[in-house]
Amino acid sequence: MTALAHDDATARSDLDEALWLAWQAAAERLPEGFRAEIVEGFIEVSPTGHYSHGRTANRLRRALDAYLHGSGYAAHQDINIVHRRKVWVPDVFIAPEDAEEHVTEDGLGIDASCVRLIVEVVSPGRDSVPRDRVRKRRAYARAGVPVYVLIDDYDDHGTVTVLSAPDPEKAVYDDEVRVPYGTGAVVPEGPARGFVVGEDVTGASRVHRV
Repeated sequence: MTALAHDDATARSDLDEALWLAWQAAAERLPEGFRAEIVEGFIEVSPTGHYSHGRTANRLRRALDAYLHGSGYAAHQDINIVHRRKVWVPDVFIAPEDAEEHVTEDGLGIDASCVRLIVEVVSPGRDSVPRDRVRKRRAYARAGVPVYVLIDDYDDHGTVTVLSAPDPEKAVYDDEVRVPYGTGAVVPEGPARGFVVGEDVTGASRVHRV
């Protein structure tokens, strides 16, 4: 039994290393406007978001930066977050304003251990929606990211979901608050505790999209 467990762990480690090397090669060759991530054992390539997606992410980043002013933390974009040979590029995340000490040895990103909050603005598409709602939810919980916020135009008329209290062993968040657009969603902990994701970020309720 112990030998089997050891063999499984070795196989997982070998797969993680192979994916990491493949991701490095892919990331260097992607055309402008695309990004590559490693999510739950797969390399996923996706385009940058449409205008409305970028507008929401940038509204949020600016609002968070104002809220975090003087705290030593800042809102960041377009930086790789690395966790045990997994890598993600969230739409917005909070980490120390000066994160130099958390940069990985290869300089490719920052370690997930310094990230206090991640936000994903859900994009349309058969692959994008489950990636943000399901696969990244598990991945961020597994990495122990304290707060994960989903801004989702495609959930009913638009919802904001705030997930906290990660359980890395089970890859789940134990606390979840889900509110419709037009109702403020409050960050429960961390440097942005008390920050409200409201209509100034999301806009009003959207037309239901299938």
